[in-house]
Amino acid sequence: MAFDVEKIREDFPILSRPLPGDRRLAYLDNGATSQKPQAVIDRMSRFWLEENANIHRGLHHLSAEATTAHEAARDTVSQAIGVADDQVLIFTRGATEAINLVANGLEGELREGDEIVVTLMEHHANFVPWQILAEKTGAIVRYISVLENGELDLEAWQAALNEKTRVAAFAHISNVLGTVNPVAEMTAIARERGIMTLVDGAQSVPHGPVNVADLGCDFFVFSGHKVYAPDGIGVLVGRSELLDRFQPYQAGGDMIDRVAVEGTTYREAPERFEAGTPFIAGALGLAAAFDYMAGIDWVAAHEHEQHLLSQATAGLKQIGGVKIWGEAPGKASVIAFTMDEAHPQDIATILDQLGVAVRTGHHCAMPLMTHFGITGTARASIAFYNNQEDIDALLDGIRRVKRMFDF
Repeated sequence: MAFDVEKIREDFPILSRPLPGDRRLAYLDNGATSQKPQAVIDRMSRFWLEENANIHRGLHHLSAEATTAHEAARDTVSQAIGVADDQVLIFTRGATEAINLVANGLEGELREGDEIVVTLMEHHANFVPWQILAEKTGAIVRYISVLENGELDLEAWQAALNEKTRVAAFAHISNVLGTVNPVAEMTAIARERGIMTLVDGAQSVPHGPVNVADLGCDFFVFSGHKVYAPDGIGVLVGRSELLDRFQPYQAGGDMIDRVAVEGTTYREAPERFEAGTPFIAGALGLAAAFDYMAGIDWVAAHEHEQHLLSQATAGLKQIGGVKIWGEAPGKASVIAFTMDEAHPQDIATILDQLGVAVRTGHHCAMPLMTHFGITGTARASIAFYNNQEDIDALLDGIRRVKRMFDF
């Protein structure tokens, strides 16, 4: 059965809103943040309307109800991403906080001269925390290059792993290039050498089911706001034996076992790393997003996204004067591009006049931009709810840019 994108779009109220000037919205900035289905909006609203109370320790009905819902949300998300033990799934504010939590925890694991391996295609959130960790511990960060077509240099990556390597961190999918890295293969190689791995799944989870167990990584992170859920909520999954060795990332209520003037003891994961009042409605919204996604035919959705990617790629190449950055085989539905004579900010401004939303700049990937000798790109990122009209509007806008700059 064909993928009914128009039916899907009805589930996302914002996609049908007109922009000022009665412009039609063509939302192609999904790599930055996704839109939310009505089911997520309704679940969060219902919490605030009917269940709002702080969780844990409260004996009254609303608190008990909220606590049950919050822990059920943890179970829902765990099952959706193939995590058997929901006690190793920690709610964070997003992938950024999750990576910082891991880097903080590993401070006691690394020594001077140890090595951390990252790639040049990483988002700053999976780049800078490792630099800070290296500064604190005396470790060395090794950076792995990217090939001209946007693929990771796997030979260089494997060659960089040695007896001093303690951590390897890499994206599942590049937020700029759309490159899908062979993470299961990479984690297997690292595991054979006793190297801990962290996979940034911020760009992979929005494109269909991800089974963390199959990936074989020690840590996996993603953000809710990219996966059709609210911002301010994210997930860290870690191996229990590693989490048990971590010192708390933050201190406060609910992460403690006993507090006394003589000293404090801490609870186990996940509470150990969830100090203070969490974003309860956010966790419920995240669970609702995964419930919603469970009803999507992801085989058909993937084919739909790839068709739109193919149409957009071919259309941009036909226009001329356009350079696409990242054309690795099997890439995700992300197109980063530059144009002769036209600055990315000019491209985005002109597209916005037509109702087309794209992202410009370095996309929090400045080392990658430096590697390619550019300062930034325009980026169109496609989700399963985008349709042919969105791609047509993008291409019409780029033709207008070309005419305006006359190159």
